[in-house]
Amino acid sequence: MALTAVAALAQTKTNIIDEVAWVVGDEAIFRSDVEEHYAQMRSEGDVPQGNPFCIIPEKLAVEKLYLHQAKLDTIEPPAAQVSNAVEKRINFFIANLGSREKLEEYFRKPLPQLREQLTEVMQTQYIIEQVQSSLTKNVKSTPADVRKYFDRLPEDSIPYVPMQVEAQIITINPVIPQQEIEDVKARLRDYSDRVNRGEADFHTLAIMYSEDGSSMQGGELGFRSRADFVPEFSAVAFNLSDPKKVSRIVETEYGFHIIQLIEKRGDQANFRHILLTPKVNSQDLSTAVNRLDSLRKEIVADKFSFEEAARFISQDKDTRNNKGIMVNQKTGSSRFEMQDLPPEVARHIETMKEGDISEAFVMKDPARNKDVVAKINDLKKQMLDVVAVVKLSKRIDGHRANLSDDFNRLKEMYEASRKDEIIRDWVENKIKNTYVRIEEGWNDCDFQYKGWAGSSARR
Repeated sequence: MALTAVAALAQTKTNIIDEVAWVVGDEAIFRSDVEEHYAQMRSEGDVPQGNPFCIIPEKLAVEKLYLHQAKLDTIEPPAAQVSNAVEKRINFFIANLGSREKLEEYFRKPLPQLREQLTEVMQTQYIIEQVQSSLTKNVKSTPADVRKYFDRLPEDSIPYVPMQVEAQIITINPVIPQQEIEDVKARLRDYSDRVNRGEADFHTLAIMYSEDGSSMQGGELGFRSRADFVPEFSAVAFNLSDPKKVSRIVETEYGFHIIQLIEKRGDQANFRHILLTPKVNSQDLSTAVNRLDSLRKEIVADKFSFEEAARFISQDKDTRNNKGIMVNQKTGSSRFEMQDLPPEVARHIETMKEGDISEAFVMKDPARNKDVVAKINDLKKQMLDVVAVVKLSKRIDGHRANLSDDFNRLKEMYEASRKDEIIRDWVENKIKNTYVRIEEGWNDCDFQYKGWAGSSARR
């Protein structure tokens, strides 16, 4: 496991004889700083391409330039945002290692110390982003700028754009029998009663019965703020005060929950929950499929348009007010590469022609296939069935990027290159005006930036 590098470092760091590698301004960069940073990079799968004893000290030196600028600009990282990011990182480690105790054993340090180190990392990351954003905030482009940029691009630098499609969708949710909903609520009431009477442990029940991705952690969600949860969940969870009691049943778009408070810490809190989702039976699915197939036939017969049906009939909340047009969450545009589409949609679109409308099919709802904690993406998803039809609006075959089909992509490339130029110029100017000393044995490198005193830097 990649985390081994961090653990090994934590164990051995106290046994090495430290040495100064670089001095930037009045701050030193030690060999131990470089080795610890290298271990952290490895733990996250970010292994540097090249000599880490060249790449990492330069990176740390540049960070110090940013931190110095942040002091001049009075940039302060927001405590709540940083704390939230730290807790997410810790929760990620715990999810991989299995428990807090295993986390502390692995890193050879208590959780408060690890939290303090991660806080410093996140603060630095925020500051760098803010300084860079301030430096590049005025970068804008005109069509003429993008055209000149494209004309200067070498042939082998023009990106190849895979086949893309634009699609529209209509979905309806199968009707769930009321008895199924009542059965789910009854099960949750039974779990609550057992916990409140001291007959069962909430953690154990969550492992055994919860249908959320957090079940293997006993339903534990980690320290989070209100904004990390869907509103219905937050409204109940953050009003809990007694860790021994279980909340009332909470309904969200993902199903029904019961919640238990573990601990509050400022504006953040840690909860456990159990999620049960009412199931759709095959008969209900068939009824929904038949209904949508009938709707499709009426659209094909020009009784009304796909866009009108999407507006008045579709239950897809993300598209029904947008003529059913699907939006790529990765790019914010209406264009999808095939791998970015929901699998069921991709399978139908693959063989369709522009203007074709698919037959009705069952799919996993892309709007609801996520965890209650909306910003966690590494846990298993809830599988909620909906019935859908899709229309292939446009197909763009794979090609080398051009101005007519890919202007926005080229615009992004141009603005990114301008920002890189601005940041590079700023860093190299800061280097010229900052005292830098690189110790013997640390300067035999081809550095990324020009001007490091005593180095063999070149571009």
